[in-house]
Amino acid sequence: MLLFLFLGCCYSIVHAGDDEKGFVVVPTSSFQPETVCSTARVNLEQNHSTVSVPLVHRHGPWAPWQSTDWPSFREMLRRNRARSSTITSRASRGAASARDDKKVVIPSHIGDAVDSLEYVVTVGLGTPAVRQTVLLDTGSDVSWVQCAPCGAGECSSQKDPLFDPSRSSTYRPMPCSSGACRDLGAYGNGCTNGTDDDRCRFAILYEDGTVTGGVYSSDKLTLTSVDTVGNFLFGCAHDERPSGKYDGLLALGRLPMSLVSQASSQYRGAFSYCLPAVNSRSGFLALGVRMRSDTTGFALTPLGTSPLQAPFYVVTMTGIAVGGKQLVGLRLSAFAGGMIIDSGKVVTALPSTAYRALRTAFRKAMAPYPLVPNGHLDTCYNLTGHKNVTVPKVALTFSGGATINLDVPNGILVEGCLVFEDSGGDGSVAVLGNVNQRNFEVLYDTSHSKVGFGPIHAEMM
Repeated sequence: MLLFLFLGCCYSIVHAGDDEKGFVVVPTSSFQPETVCSTARVNLEQNHSTVSVPLVHRHGPWAPWQSTDWPSFREMLRRNRARSSTITSRASRGAASARDDKKVVIPSHIGDAVDSLEYVVTVGLGTPAVRQTVLLDTGSDVSWVQCAPCGAGECSSQKDPLFDPSRSSTYRPMPCSSGACRDLGAYGNGCTNGTDDDRCRFAILYEDGTVTGGVYSSDKLTLTSVDTVGNFLFGCAHDERPSGKYDGLLALGRLPMSLVSQASSQYRGAFSYCLPAVNSRSGFLALGVRMRSDTTGFALTPLGTSPLQAPFYVVTMTGIAVGGKQLVGLRLSAFAGGMIIDSGKVVTALPSTAYRALRTAFRKAMAPYPLVPNGHLDTCYNLTGHKNVTVPKVALTFSGGATINLDVPNGILVEGCLVFEDSGGDGSVAVLGNVNQRNFEVLYDTSHSKVGFGPIHAEMM
């Protein structure tokens, strides 16, 4: 039996010369302590509108619903692979379009991406506000909720009431002639039928044949009792979608349709989050955070600005350390495809040379523990019978010198498996998964083209 390591320990943003030991002894009899990320800790500008809402794991005990149908580890990895294929396909298509000097087209097929998403927030929609529990996704373009009326077999069951646009005094459908409808691009689905009805339609297709589609609309989004976003654009879905207790999806990507872009005048295109582990208390999603010149406590790296990278947040990775030692022989060309930071993918994908070097060093450091087959991940350990396990620290370095130590073992191991995989050949697109991001405050500041990683357990340095 694989032992699911829950114990977490404090990490810190590291600099050259720090942390010479490079290993952490983990008691296997302990569970991970509750993540301390109940509030954003980023420096805020004075007189700047900010808001923070709780964020929880949808399969954890703090989810808005009680559920026993947690996906198995194998199923989680299957969904992770589907999302990974989708992300790399979209990113590679953008790169190919750039090489061919053709217009970039964002495909509407996004695979099984929704089922792989793990974190939810609760917001209000309409006037009066109707509670909606929505998935959080930094890799999505269009926000949507399931709407009434919805015929039998067209909608999936959900915990909260369906959003009924006829009961909202601030709701309005977008006409086909509107700029908002044109901005949908590949997600547009023409207009509704009827001579007196030109409502804009949207559609998002999934690989299993289901679809999220309906009327592209506008209404008031309520984040807290005093924080709202007026004329928020979203999809009012009436068609079949993947099953789940959630009510919809909140898109935090970089395209004009996302919440980040829509509310940029209010929150200046900046947000941060802390992603808790499955069994931890809530984390947070904060909008409106913005970095001052004083960014003490955050490891900062430039954010890619090419429109070919939309809707993703792309940074450049430059190195990896295992057990306090830098992996040698890794050329920067191996990371030329960039690294997408993704809230929905579980396992981090690295280019082949980088992954093989990491795997070799990690296996050498974990040599006292027997490897066991898994079928999806190739570096898994049977830790049964060990009271303590010595785990090497893993540090990732990004352009600009930003270096972070991943949480040990919660940010490195899941069910005894190293949470990294091969994304393909050198120069392929890498993806930073959410396990590596746990217990960080991850900051996205599009106005300054920066991404920051800040400590949650450790004090600001």
